[in-house]
Amino acid sequence: MDLSVITNNNVKNAIAALQSGDRSWYNYFTSNPTMTDDGNPKDFHDFFNHALGKEKFLTIDKVENNGKSITGDFDAGMWGTFKVYFKFHENSEGKFDRLDIGQVSKLN
Repeated sequence: MDLSVITNNNVKNAIAALQSGDRSWYNYFTSNPTMTDDGNPKDFHDFFNHALGKEKFLTIDKVENNGKSITGDFDAGMWGTFKVYFKFHENSEGKFDRLDIGQVSKLN
């Protein structure tokens, strides 16, 4: 999959780590980032300790918000495959302090 469509380098590198199941994924985030899944608060580390290496994007269909919002088809392991959004929130140090994810059909 071509990640060059992602215009924010930190997002591109984080997604590359997610795609390969690389634990460097965590390096792009603050120590305790806020996370939501379909609007529901989740524990970031608990969520990705289970998802990393098992879940990944199959396509990237849309990139918005200066490269910090990604939409595409996603393989969520035992949950199936569906269209999702990832919205990264970057702090002044260039780390992500919040990640909002969810199914596009549930996006308001």
